[in-house]
Amino acid sequence: MPTRRLVLAAAALAALAVLPGALSPAAATPAGCSATHLTTRMAVIHGSAGAGHISYAVSLVNQGSHACTVSGRPGLALLDGDHNPLPTHVVADHPGTGTAALITIAHEHRAISVAHFSPDIPGEGEGTPCEKKAHYIRVTVPSPGHGTLVGPVLPATPVCEHGRIVLGLLHGS
Repeated sequence: MPTRRLVLAAAALAALAVLPGALSPAAATPAGCSATHLTTRMAVIHGSAGAGHISYAVSLVNQGSHACTVSGRPGLALLDGDHNPLPTHVVADHPGTGTAALITIAHEHRAISVAHFSPDIPGEGEGTPCEKKAHYIRVTVPSPGHGTLVGPVLPATPVCEHGRIVLGLLHGS
């Protein structure tokens, strides 16, 4: 029987020799995404409105020619129709739980973070309407990416409670 095992082992090694790269290391992790190769937008998730709250998807779309990576939550700032800053207070959806995964975004694919907020229930000290409508968002690309970019809010919306947005981690779509 030892001879049979030796023959099988030799056959397996011969098969691997015919397949160059069969034992090569995995491809390197793509570089962090640069804002210059991304587009962004914050768009309503249809059917998400209820109990005075709504959800929007904040997306980062890779327009570059190569895959790139991001991890965690993007930085967000709300802007009015003239690109002036509006109150923005981003909080984690599940503080202290879970870890951020490294997300690879292929060319013309996206990573999404879900934003929950109230567009019509004023917070303490706010009137009616609670805040001006946000027409744009300024996004800071999370590590290992870098840079900032601006995109539309579709449709434009006020974000009550002084711009309080509960934001999830980025995930691939």
